[in-house]
Amino acid sequence: MGSTTMTLTRRAVLGGALASGLITGPRVFARPYDISEQHRRILGVARQQLERVRPSLWRTDVVGLADFALPSSLPRLHFADLEAGTVHSYLVAHGRGSDPEHDGFLKVFSNAVGSLATSRGAYVTYEWYDGKYGPSIRLGGLEPDNANAAVRAVVMHPARYANADMLAKWGKLGRSDGCFAMAEADFPNALWHMAAGRLLFADRLGLG
Repeated sequence: MGSTTMTLTRRAVLGGALASGLITGPRVFARPYDISEQHRRILGVARQQLERVRPSLWRTDVVGLADFALPSSLPRLHFADLEAGTVHSYLVAHGRGSDPEHDGFLKVFSNAVGSLATSRGAYVTYEWYDGKYGPSIRLGGLEPDNANAAVRAVVMHPARYANADMLAKWGKLGRSDGCFAMAEADFPNALWHMAAGRLLFADRLGLG
């Protein structure tokens, strides 16, 4: 077989392979980074609140936002990872003093000792310790609206009454004494992402 014939044959084989896609790599289409509008808003508020109290923090990678505009039946505690640009959301209970009718909606915030209510504002997380509900995270209030957090023993902790199965039975979570109580299965995420000098901010944020 002559060289001209071999060249033509090789061209024919390559052409057929290209046409059939046998030797081409997978097609790669450029896709814009996709993030939901809700997560975009959460990350924005997290950055804003972090800058406001940055001098009181010693870790700024993750910010917790508790959006008490939502009922306890919805995931309203958001861990915003500012380095990765991601958000993970969890159920969280509010204080019985903030919801005396126990209908699942927070009505009032209070910083008063004995109020059993949730306090609004910025908190710094401290070390974790072994408490009544197991591993828990101490909190320090950074503002007049939550300055009594340590005196009131307001912390983050796991609780059975904040588990998702409460929703199937009652349509709402149980209530804390003002603490940020999370589902038992979710709380290891708080220990890992929120302890030791990070920001937890609580208010009626209306982030959806």
